[in-house]
Amino acid sequence: MKMKLMILSIVLINVAAYAQKAQIKDAQAIFDKGNSQEAIAILNKTEYLIINAPDEDKSDFYFLKGNVLKDLASKNVDAANNFSLASQAYQDVFLFENESGKFKYTVKAGIALKDMKSNLVNGAMADFKAGKFKESAEKSYKVYLFDKKDTLNLFNAASSSINAKDFSSAIKYYEELKKKNYSGQGVIYYATNKKTKEEDAFISPKARQSGIDQGLYEKPRTESVPSKRIDVINNLAYSYMESKDYAKAEATYNSLLEVNPNYIDAYINLAYLKLEQKKALADEIANLGTTPKEMQQYDKLNAKKDDIARSAIPFLKKALTIEPKNADVTKTLLGVYRSLDMTNEYNALKAGM
Repeated sequence: MKMKLMILSIVLINVAAYAQKAQIKDAQAIFDKGNSQEAIAILNKTEYLIINAPDEDKSDFYFLKGNVLKDLASKNVDAANNFSLASQAYQDVFLFENESGKFKYTVKAGIALKDMKSNLVNGAMADFKAGKFKESAEKSYKVYLFDKKDTLNLFNAASSSINAKDFSSAIKYYEELKKKNYSGQGVIYYATNKKTKEEDAFISPKARQSGIDQGLYEKPRTESVPSKRIDVINNLAYSYMESKDYAKAEATYNSLLEVNPNYIDAYINLAYLKLEQKKALADEIANLGTTPKEMQQYDKLNAKKDDIARSAIPFLKKALTIEPKNADVTKTLLGVYRSLDMTNEYNALKAGM
């Protein structure tokens, strides 16, 4: 009986292996005809059959799957997600070929990954230029997850999220950049593409020179990129502020001032945070009734409101020492003086305008 069961098991495995190979051939044929959607549907339905297949067959399967998903991503079909899935499929090729010792697709998979990364980066840039900021952020972040050493893609994802007003994602990305102490400082090597007449960036002067030597590029130029550390902290604070997490926004702006004590926007926004808290208290006061308990609460809240407004003054005054002719800051400070009945200070500032 055990022998019969063993024979049956072997037969079933062989049948499954044959079915799986047939499905790979069908998917390959359909993919070759340009129908990637149908090809990936076949592969997804039959992926469970690959579990017990030899490593070489697994390599065939995942290389094809990677190619199909790469094609979908390049056609901008759910590009960010398909890029991620294709990357995983190619990683599986590396895994199974390393285990089998037969490197049939390893080099091709590596080239495909580099090509796909380049295409997705270009797609993210195109989306950003077209105002499709959310899509741009998703693509940039997928590229970053694929290659975490290339933190520029994380910075681009954060910047795109800010533009998309997706502040929760922006906070996530900027916090990660802050932890990595990202600066982005460096050098970019440009050259003009003779065919498109547009400038392309190169990762090194050697790579740029190679393009020039091949006759594909001309007019090389080099540009120094300043540190973006201040931008990271400032945009993180702004994202917290827009999310109405005023405590974290204030703490982040204070950390920014530790890096640059003369960063005027930090002082202006710290004052803004205080005045927003004052406004919230004013709204709460406006909703109070006239019972003795509520009148007592009115006095406490009103005093607290004035204290908060008063705490904005040092930030506004510091901003004016940095930029004395800033009309918006002056106007805001005058408004604070007036609300607190600080007549002498109001008249002195008004006279100096």
